[in-house]
Amino acid sequence: MTKEATLYRMVMDKHICPYGLKSKDLLERRGYRVEDRWLTSREQTDRFKTDHQVKTTPQTFIDGVSIGGHDDLRRHFGLAVADPSKPTYRPVIALFSVAALMAVATSYAAFGDALTMRAFEWFIAFSMCILAILKLQNIETFSTMFLNYDLLARRWVGYGYIYPFAEALAGVLMVAGALSWLSIPVALFIGTIGAVSVFKAVYVDKRQLKCACVGGSFNVPLGFVSLTENVMMVAMALWMLYGLLGGHGPM
Repeated sequence: MTKEATLYRMVMDKHICPYGLKSKDLLERRGYRVEDRWLTSREQTDRFKTDHQVKTTPQTFIDGVSIGGHDDLRRHFGLAVADPSKPTYRPVIALFSVAALMAVATSYAAFGDALTMRAFEWFIAFSMCILAILKLQNIETFSTMFLNYDLLARRWVGYGYIYPFAEALAGVLMVAGALSWLSIPVALFIGTIGAVSVFKAVYVDKRQLKCACVGGSFNVPLGFVSLTENVMMVAMALWMLYGLLGGHGPM
């Protein structure tokens, strides 16, 4: 027996509702034959909302029963619906995973071997660069969140604006293995202050805050992730310093 659904979605000359397309795709993947009804003007859309007493489109009907919008449709099929207010580590997992893949790929391209010490160094440097990019996307939001816990930024607000640029500079120089006399002290300075600030806020003061480490667009809890970011910078700086003192081969 063919399963049927009726979908009302906005399809206009200058706007095609992305959630309408997602709803249609989801229904078809679930085996439904979709009666795809387009709302082709703002007036038609507003009239539809008034007639059906709904606030948004798209709207799905299955067997004549209103299911609702795209999120409601996902819930109908037992699928997860993202909650922006819920803390998540997904952005961090994606970031470090891609940075690791970039590092091993670069190592393989340079040395013919993916698993080298240089790959580990590049992993930290690439991570620093990506983290800096996320902060620089909206430096105002980052600096505001940063003021919630960073000890130096609270004394000097301008540090919150400098931090992403300093992190990017240190990361880029570490990728290149150049100007170690500059990248080492920068990474050591911002990493140490950051680690102390996070440790105090989370483990001493027991505060529950959002982490500014991935910018201001994600609800990542302040804690282990931000502490790891800063500890990695400190570790990388110390490792490079050890190399300069003859502890290991050139980077």
